[in-house]
Amino acid sequence: MEDRSLIERLARHLAASQPDNWPARVEDAGSILALMKEPDSAMRMAGDPAIWATMIDAALRERWSLPQPSGTEAAADGADEEGEISLSPEAVGHDRADWVHLHHGQERKS
Repeated sequence: MEDRSLIERLARHLAASQPDNWPARVEDAGSILALMKEPDSAMRMAGDPAIWATMIDAALRERWSLPQPSGTEAAADGADEEGEISLSPEAVGHDRADWVHLHHGQERKS
């Protein structure tokens, strides 16, 4: 079995009816992961929310290692974690993971 990232597995699942078109579903998978970043009460009771958020951030950063759909405006521009605000590549600097928001006193690692 291939060791695919969570975001790729989600994208492939979302593209089940068109398996060759899974790269076009990466942003949808990222939106789902961003929604999952804030744990619900049952999840908070089961474990450490900070660890969960760190794990989701890591999964979201994986989107930049995946093939991007070609020929679409969405491929040229990025979006915030929730997919609500369009961001140009210049908006987040040269580090493609810059858009990830760190909380709880964490600092971005170089």
